[in-house]
Amino acid sequence: MQDPFTGRPTVIQGRHLPAPDACIRLLDGHRQRLRALDHLVETAAQCGIEADQDRDFVLLAEDEVSLLEGAGGEWAELGASIRALRALLPVVPLELFGFRPEAADPFEVDAPRLRRHGGGVEALAFVDDEWSVYKFFLFREGGEVGAAFQFHPEESAPFAAVAVPGSYRLLFAKLRIIHELGMPTEIAGITPEGIVIAKQTFGHPVPEGLDTSQLEPRRLVPFPSRFLRADRDHPRLAFIDGEPWLLADTHDRNVVVDEKGRARIIDLVAAPLPAGLVDGFALLRDWIERVRRDPAAPMLAPVRDEEL
Repeated sequence: MQDPFTGRPTVIQGRHLPAPDACIRLLDGHRQRLRALDHLVETAAQCGIEADQDRDFVLLAEDEVSLLEGAGGEWAELGASIRALRALLPVVPLELFGFRPEAADPFEVDAPRLRRHGGGVEALAFVDDEWSVYKFFLFREGGEVGAAFQFHPEESAPFAAVAVPGSYRLLFAKLRIIHELGMPTEIAGITPEGIVIAKQTFGHPVPEGLDTSQLEPRRLVPFPSRFLRADRDHPRLAFIDGEPWLLADTHDRNVVVDEKGRARIIDLVAAPLPAGLVDGFALLRDWIERVRRDPAAPMLAPVRDEEL
């Protein structure tokens, strides 16, 4: 199946959930994209190329280093790294979707084949005639995109988590998490300007005010307030490839119901828990290891009778 805008392969079409094997392939693609970006950043550093924001790396073009590739070594590897990422993150002009990038606000009016379906600070959502959802993640002036968490010590808890503008890598990681734990999600590409375009299966809104605090209890473990103060709703612990992450903001506007009646997350705020921060608090570290084995484990470890 081809995407009607980019012409590239897609497994997402309207309200219909992709087959399980297609979802597995999508998840593998998300992982490959993250590894490719990490490798590109590493090879660029070996060539003396660094940047304050990873936007510079996700937009690197092959022709920017093509003349230097002939020198071999690190430059040849850098060129290969750019091509590897580009295969997983193609550059797609905004015009393909019917928007005019030269306009002061390209998204001010609907495109001929896309109509507005909501959105917020991070992204604007549109649906096509088949009810596939396209999300356009807008970058900020400083090069940030999306949102993540910044952690710092807190008087009433070991630490606090504050939502801040994020990076492209964390956006790609978030979209991968949403695909794995919530609604099927693929990345259609990135525009030459740096707008990331994601595609999701359509879902129906849940009733306003629906309690989403018990969503996916075995994968999303409520974070005890004794350990954390977060400025987003429903902070939860999740293990992504074995690493502990903080996920939050899964309120009723970020949850929909799929064609089979299952509630699924379509957006959230996420960040990995800093290892150094966790290791500094024994109770928190022990709780994380207990819920890794048993998501229903209590906040404090049981005390044996002989220890009383």
